[in-house]
Amino acid sequence: MPSHCPTCDGALPAAASPAAAPPHARAAWPAVGAVAVGTFVMVSTEFMPIGLLTDIARGLQVSDGVAGLMVTMPGVLAALAGPALSVAAGRLDRRTVMLALTALLLASNLLAALAPDFATMLLARLMLGAAVGGFWTFAPGVAGQMVSPAAQARALSLVLAGVSVSTVLGVPAGSLLGSLAGWRFAFAASAALTLAVLLAQWRLLPALPPARAIRPADLLTPLRRARPRAVLVAVVLMVMGHFAAYTYLKPLLLQVFALSATQVTALLLTYGAAGFAGNFLVGLIVARSARAGMMATTALLALALLASTLAGSGFAAAAAVVLAWGVAFGMVPGAATGWMLRSLPDAPEAGQAMLVTAFQVAIASGATLGGRVVDGSGVPGAMLLGAALVAAALAAATTLGRGRAGAAAVSAP
Repeated sequence: MPSHCPTCDGALPAAASPAAAPPHARAAWPAVGAVAVGTFVMVSTEFMPIGLLTDIARGLQVSDGVAGLMVTMPGVLAALAGPALSVAAGRLDRRTVMLALTALLLASNLLAALAPDFATMLLARLMLGAAVGGFWTFAPGVAGQMVSPAAQARALSLVLAGVSVSTVLGVPAGSLLGSLAGWRFAFAASAALTLAVLLAQWRLLPALPPARAIRPADLLTPLRRARPRAVLVAVVLMVMGHFAAYTYLKPLLLQVFALSATQVTALLLTYGAAGFAGNFLVGLIVARSARAGMMATTALLALALLASTLAGSGFAAAAAVVLAWGVAFGMVPGAATGWMLRSLPDAPEAGQAMLVTAFQVAIASGATLGGRVVDGSGVPGAMLLGAALVAAALAAATTLGRGRAGAAAVSAP
């Protein structure tokens, strides 16, 4: 395996996947689809309590503030689980790992549906956090390993599309099921869908042996090399900026753009649909240049956030901002994952593990920082802060890590 990438900004290399990818293997696409549906269920389950929070709080007799731990605790554990599981998986076949993570998601949903008290619910959500951290560490590499090198960017886009689809259909569907039949039924329905995904993965995923086990020291590889380090810096700044602003998207639409509740609902759905389009758009860019994918993503996101403070009021202005913002954030997972895989072709799981941690830390810190700015200077201040952080991410993507990704090879698992 080469110690550096000879075409630094080209398409994702075969080395992004540890084993030789089967060329022109059409049978691999149903398996990639099974992993993609897994991302849909995973993200839908992660954010389902947002729409059901007050119902769950009443049902389990806790305050709304305490019930919010159902959302924050999985994120904290996911940040730790990504690196830990990449090491713990050792030389396990990645098919076995993916099945185990999906089974853990199934157990989490079942336990949540049957939870007699909040402590049990929190345990179920912690199980989910472990599954989320592990899933995002292994899923991109698994998708690339099942297809030919030329198709890896498309496979990655398909897997990450599950995130966008869940924002359009998954979370609202969970909220609707909860309002119609109760929050326990929503988790039970998610468990049923997870079982179907588990059976599909059992049937479709091929053997996916790793080249060798990841060692704890390998997790430092992304920090020791210039290009992966640049990816992490850009991702932290970008995701911090996004969530400093996105946390207050609804107040922005209500207060700054002066929209009605019905218009806000319509634009939130539009945001999700735009994200779905952005996911596939960035796949086309990353297939040609992974670094350009990150630059395009950060540029569009910074412009959207800045425009939210300059566009005035009214539905047309709000729609233009939301469309651009939705497309931009739909591009984020593919841009970040694609550039990391391209920058660390000989240790993709180590890169993904650190990327998971970077995402989770940036989400929490961005939302917290945005809240302080909103308290001090209002919603437009949070938008400007977000734009500034994302602009810094664009500067990092443009100037940092331009050299080769070379270093001593660390074999990918």
